[in-house]
Amino acid sequence: MARTPQQNEQARERRMEQIRMEALRQFAMKGLAAAHVQDIAHGVGIAQGLLYHYYPSKESIYLDLIKDALDKLAVASLALMARDISAKEKLDTALRGLFHSIETSERFAQTCCLIAQMGEIALPGKEKELIAEKRKAPYRIVADMIRQGQSEGTFVQGSAEDLSLLFWSVVNGLAIHRVSHADSRPMPDYRLFLAMFVA
Repeated sequence: MARTPQQNEQARERRMEQIRMEALRQFAMKGLAAAHVQDIAHGVGIAQGLLYHYYPSKESIYLDLIKDALDKLAVASLALMARDISAKEKLDTALRGLFHSIETSERFAQTCCLIAQMGEIALPGKEKELIAEKRKAPYRIVADMIRQGQSEGTFVQGSAEDLSLLFWSVVNGLAIHRVSHADSRPMPDYRLFLAMFVA
């Protein structure tokens, strides 16, 4: 019995997700330049030519992963900022969640590595502008949260942009460490980092 168009689309989506997961693993461990389409195809268990049926290049897979990750990060950040709680509670919630995700979700940690490597890829004009804007959004959102905490008198004073940079640098650094080191040592207590922001 032939598959329906809906079944074909579901099968295509499943295969694309397999490709994305393997590409994410390859990119996180090797970087974009050193990862090869043939390795991604081999990891998925398909021929390299078949992979091109889903994605025209490894760069297109990379862009798909980056866009998806940045969109999800922005949605989560905006949802947290929209909550009617203090900035200290927002920061506590964000750090607790991020540290937990780094420790328990290999995909999340690999995605942080992927975002950190973004300088490697040459993008056409509009794509470059779109990705750059999406990449700045989480920094702006955290800076807004820091300004809120400073106005509430609960956060240290200083440049909100610099403190946001510190925030994301530590989060990304911990994720990269998690991916690049084989040890499974537990994450540090997130409250150590939280204390750096609290007045």
